[in-house]
Amino acid sequence: MKRLLTLLFCAGMAVTAQQAPRRAPGFALPDGITGQVRDLYDYRGKVVVLEFMLTTCPHCAAFADILGEVSQKYAGRVQVISIVNVPTDNPNTVKQFVTGHKASYPILMDMGQMEYSYVLKQSVDLPHVYVIDANGYINSDYGYSLTTRDIFEGHGLFTVIDRALNAVNSSKR
Repeated sequence: MKRLLTLLFCAGMAVTAQQAPRRAPGFALPDGITGQVRDLYDYRGKVVVLEFMLTTCPHCAAFADILGEVSQKYAGRVQVISIVNVPTDNPNTVKQFVTGHKASYPILMDMGQMEYSYVLKQSVDLPHVYVIDANGYINSDYGYSLTTRDIFEGHGLFTVIDRALNAVNSSKR
């Protein structure tokens, strides 16, 4: 059984890794706490970890701890942003989530259009995370599943981020 899980994990990672980078769709969305409009362009030059989530999703809640670690470890080089959809979530549910999970990164409010421009299909398993390189291209895309649990529950995301940061550093040489 352990071999099968390892094989499935590797296959899932390989499929994700084989996808060609595509330009990350731009957005300008309000912060669920401050109301400040945030734009993807504001983070040009940094690696961006963009998560689609739901404040009542247990996997999203667990992933908040990982994202907090990412924010601390890569401060100044990586920007974490979460996106929730209205009316399922609202400023009150976002505030409760931020308080309960001590989230220090922005959680933006979407009406679904921005999520669709990333996912390119009608539904998405949450959480769903995209790693956008410093040039604005999506390099990695992970939906929560058995094969991606290390990204959402372990330290697999750190390996993906390190790869994206190394690519930035090597392009500057």
